[in-house]
Amino acid sequence: MAQDDLNRLTIDKKRYTPGGARTRRPRIVAAVVLIALLLGLWTFISRRSVEVEVATVSLIYPSQTFSLLNASGYVVAQRKAAVASKATGRLEWLGVEEGSVVRAGQLIARLENRDVAAVKGEASAAVSVAQDNLEQAGVEQKDAARALSRAKELVGQGIIAQADYDTAEARYQRAVAAVAAARANVRQAQSALKGADASLDYTLIRAPFDGVVLTKNADVGDIVSPLAAAANAKAAVVTMADMGSLQVEADVSEANLARVKVGQPCEILLDALPDVRFRGALYTIVPTADRSKGSVMVKVRFLDKDPRILPEMSAKVAFLERELRAGEGTPRVGLPPAAVVHRDGKDYVFKVAKDRALLTPVTLGGRLGDLVQVDSGVKAGDRIATKPLDKLRDGSRVKTAEK
Repeated sequence: MAQDDLNRLTIDKKRYTPGGARTRRPRIVAAVVLIALLLGLWTFISRRSVEVEVATVSLIYPSQTFSLLNASGYVVAQRKAAVASKATGRLEWLGVEEGSVVRAGQLIARLENRDVAAVKGEASAAVSVAQDNLEQAGVEQKDAARALSRAKELVGQGIIAQADYDTAEARYQRAVAAVAAARANVRQAQSALKGADASLDYTLIRAPFDGVVLTKNADVGDIVSPLAAAANAKAAVVTMADMGSLQVEADVSEANLARVKVGQPCEILLDALPDVRFRGALYTIVPTADRSKGSVMVKVRFLDKDPRILPEMSAKVAFLERELRAGEGTPRVGLPPAAVVHRDGKDYVFKVAKDRALLTPVTLGGRLGDLVQVDSGVKAGDRIATKPLDKLRDGSRVKTAEK
């Protein structure tokens, strides 16, 4: 009995051998591996990028929705002149440069004119001499008239002979002829003075109209000749244009000619000023076609003057169905309707920022052609996803098709 009690107190070593721990370790390892796999799978799924198509929020003008036709052309000054002198001479003074604003009749350059000025002085002196001779001939005529009057009385009284009366009459006739000749000399001298004055004025180069100097073609010291026949001679001193006569000359294909008419409202976009649109109107359709291009030139005048508009600028013209209404000259923000998501009665878009799609609330306005107006939420230049929107959540990783 005592021996049995001792046997019951003996520890069973098999129950606590390391072999039991070895049987549980694979289970623990498998559980850890399974958890790691689940974490990896969750990380992979959460980091997987959705390939999306994107569009850019753009600025759109209301006029683009009722534009009939677009054409390209250039800004051209309808009144333009290469200003030169009728005389030939060396340029002595030039008072303008590129960009100078000039008025009609303003002196802009001068040729050497000392010889012409001397000729004018001589002609002026000749006029003075002729006028003095006329005055002297007039005095002689008055004296001969008085002498003739006395001779007439005396011959009637028999005091002088008829021969003396005839002599007095002949003297008066010579005096009248002398006055007529003196008047003719005065007119001749005055004509010569006008010619000399014109020759002198030819050496003074003036602006033919109000405008702006575009180019300077000659410098002080250059020989200026109206025909530029001499070597190194310049035909023009400056080129200028009337900025008030600027129009856009554009080509319209013959097939679209029926869609435009004189007086039609237009909108003009200059490549140099992409953020500004100018109101215009079709001024004229040139009555001839360009056979090589199959087009007809039209001229569109600006309704709004702007000093930034310069000749030879590239321009695009939109021919409109109707006049612009108040407020339609201001650009609006627009986006494709396909980018809009409706949730809980509100409108959203997925704005793409770096590699994330951010759910952004927007306030929409009316339709702008194929786009819808956006009043708030996004701005021009923002990139937004257009599809597949059903696979996106706020913060989803995305990649664009080009990536």
